Amino acid sequence: MFRSLHMKLVLILLLLITSLMTVVGAFMMTSITRFYIDEFYQQMNSVFGDSDPANGAFVNSLRREAAQDNGAQKLQDMIEVKARDLGLNSSTRNYYILDGRTGAFLAGSDDQSAFESIQATPNQLTARSSIANGTDDVGDQSDITANYMDVAIPITGGDNAFIIYIYDNRDTVSSLNGQLFLIIVQALLVGLLISVLLSFLLSKTMVIPIERLTEGAERVADGDFTSTIEVESTDEIGILTTTFNEMAAVLQETLEAVENERNKLDTLFLHMSDGVVSFARDGSILTSNPAASQMLGREVSFYDYDALFGQQFPFQKVMRLQRPNSLSGELAVGRRILELYLAPVSDGEQGGVMAVLHDITAQRKNEEMRKEFVANVSHELRTPLTNVRSYAETIRDSEDIPRSMENSFLDIIISETDRMTRIVQDLLTLSRLDSGRAEIKMVRFPLREALESVCRAVELEAQRRGHTLVRRYGETLPMILGDRSRLEQVMMNVVGNSIKYTPDGGTISVDAGISGRKVWIEVSDNGIGIPRQDWERIFDRFYRVDKARSRESGGTGLGLSIAREIVLRHHGTIGLTDHEGPGTTIRIVLPIRQEREAGHE
Repeated sequence: MFRSLHMKLVLILLLLITSLMTVVGAFMMTSITRFYIDEFYQQMNSVFGDSDPANGAFVNSLRREAAQDNGAQKLQDMIEVKARDLGLNSSTRNYYILDGRTGAFLAGSDDQSAFESIQATPNQLTARSSIANGTDDVGDQSDITANYMDVAIPITGGDNAFIIYIYDNRDTVSSLNGQLFLIIVQALLVGLLISVLLSFLLSKTMVIPIERLTEGAERVADGDFTSTIEVESTDEIGILTTTFNEMAAVLQETLEAVENERNKLDTLFLHMSDGVVSFARDGSILTSNPAASQMLGREVSFYDYDALFGQQFPFQKVMRLQRPNSLSGELAVGRRILELYLAPVSDGEQGGVMAVLHDITAQRKNEEMRKEFVANVSHELRTPLTNVRSYAETIRDSEDIPRSMENSFLDIIISETDRMTRIVQDLLTLSRLDSGRAEIKMVRFPLREALESVCRAVELEAQRRGHTLVRRYGETLPMILGDRSRLEQVMMNVVGNSIKYTPDGGTISVDAGISGRKVWIEVSDNGIGIPRQDWERIFDRFYRVDKARSRESGGTGLGLSIAREIVLRHHGTIGLTDHEGPGTTIRIVLPIRQEREAGHE
């Protein structure tokens, strides 16, 4: 209960009132006591002091009377005359005439038994010592802690020595202090009652806004930043409430921005092509993305660091690295080649290891393809160049070569030159297609007319080799959007290959039809066919199933590569399909309608 701010404020106010009343009461009681003591000694000084000549005369009269035989009685009579000035009364303040040498009781306003109850005080001893030493020192030292007030005046006359001793038991002061204490206690009780009521009201006024702020802080801690606290004052608490509302609004905006950025990072993390795996300091997995599991061929979350990468890079070796250093290497997983990067996350207790996987299988394959491409280009160009050089040198060095043989050699040189020209032209076409600089003119044209144009162009070559060219497309083929000349080049290449690689007397079929929003074209033959293991590479550049026969037929090995690039530029597909019996079937699929493309892509 006393832990609440409300009760603490009440207790503080009560303690403040109590402390204040206690200090005031103690000060008043001490002041009254000091006032009475000072008043007592002022009265004594007004009668026995030397500051007033009348007082000096009175003291001299006392000394003269003391020199008589009945000096004590004479002194008593003179003191009685001054009783009013000395404030004497029988209940609280009395006087005593004492023997100056022995301190024995001689006379007084009270009886001897009352005097004997008074112990020898320091002031009495001072007066007796003064008489013994022949001085006139008065014993008038005050003590606020004592329960009495007294003064001892030595009076000597002739051989007689007396002490006028006035003693006040301070009952008046004690009574007055008692009444004052009672008044202070009563005032304290009333003040406490009033202060309790006021402190409750005051503390409530101060605590209620703080309680609202507490409730608002709890809502913010629970994630609710929308509700605001009503501002009811313009004091410090009101300013604090306004600041709190502004802070909640800023936190809401900040958290929304952080959440948005986190969602972006989560989306990037989940859909990025590189695999990412983070490990704790003990090697256990903290997070991973689907790409990592796909690259490693297993669910990464079921394993730890040692099971995944421990054989290649020990975990502690990576942990000892100082940022931004990292380790890298290659990892073979099945047919995949992965590039692995390992780096420590941080140097603190919350540190760990971050692993990034990059699939470089396609890159390595492209590198191999580039090497093979360069080798093929070199080989394809070297052969005709060698032939050209050989026949040209023969013609130059042989002076008596027959005219018919010279013409034959020149025909071979021209043929090899044409072959090199076709290779260079095909390479230039592929280069333009790869770089996007090939001009593609999109127009609407009838597919059937294009097929007829191709079939008429190859019909004579087919008849020359004894082939039967079968047309199996109907009259219902639609208009399609594309570059007619490029697509005719594709179909010409495919049909031409069927004619070239089918033994004389074969059958070549050209089929076409509609499938939804696309058209398909199939070219089939009953020729030598293509082995299944070569299907994936038949569209690679310079790839030949039978290299010797391909060169004999005059092919460059680039026709199907060019065909694939043109079909892809039309958002279509080209590939081999299953074929019954010997031979090959190539299927081309093109969209009927597609986004119109500009001249250069």
